[in-house]
Amino acid sequence: MSILTLQAPAKVNLTLDILGARPDGYHEMEMVMQSVSLCDTIRLNMGFPGGVRAESGLRFLPNDKGNLAVAAALAFRKATGQTWNDLLISIEKHIPVCAGTAGGSSDAAAVLRGLNQLTGSPLTLPQLAKVGEEVGSDVPYCVMGGTALAQGRGEKLTPLTTLPPCYLVLCKPRFSISTPALFREWDKKKRRLRPDTKGMLEALRTGDLTGVARRMFNVFEDVLSLHQRREIDAIKNALLSEGALGAAMSGSGPTVVGLFQQKALAKKAADLLRTQQPEVFLTEPV
Repeated sequence: MSILTLQAPAKVNLTLDILGARPDGYHEMEMVMQSVSLCDTIRLNMGFPGGVRAESGLRFLPNDKGNLAVAAALAFRKATGQTWNDLLISIEKHIPVCAGTAGGSSDAAAVLRGLNQLTGSPLTLPQLAKVGEEVGSDVPYCVMGGTALAQGRGEKLTPLTTLPPCYLVLCKPRFSISTPALFREWDKKKRRLRPDTKGMLEALRTGDLTGVARRMFNVFEDVLSLHQRREIDAIKNALLSEGALGAAMSGSGPTVVGLFQQKALAKKAADLLRTQQPEVFLTEPV
């Protein structure tokens, strides 16, 4: 048996824009994404009897191919023509579930990287990202990580200048949000606010952290239901009042991200939000 333990970092959106609907039923996206130090821990036990399966200790997460980590393992095996049959994927969850922070996609990406390592690295990183396209739209980005512009469904990746040193407070409120419902609402909306993606790219290029923070924006915030918008806005306002340079919802939410230059201010904001919300994390870019 071969055993390997890996970290699966969460991602956050600095921007999220939808350019339009596509003929294949998906939407054309343009997003600036950043991986952060909040991680799940993935343990691969290749050769452990019982087929390809996952375990997490969370009853609501599937342990078969309905779990993105298992789907990634099966996609890797097919892409490489390998014949192994037994793999136990143990997932220690720290990233919130259904939170807009790519927890499942990052787990899948870690499985791809880990299996590649365990089997002699038959695929390059870009090839692994290509395999990840079959598993989920965020998986290719999670394979590559860092600071990147994601386009298409999310699979077209352009590495960007690294986010300047900073701290990110992540706060997930108690409710969940339906991603398909958000896209339906976006499709119906006539007037749309858009992020300044070009300005964000320039701010990153020049290392202008304040410029990055001022351009944080997610178009999904504009189509939230009234009660969702109120709670998201309340969290954003709390972060900003505690010294965040900028704040926005990540992905399809509901996690809100606040960007801070000073760790002391970020910690103070996180401590305050923990008195009001169940899942709050102080992180850094990775």
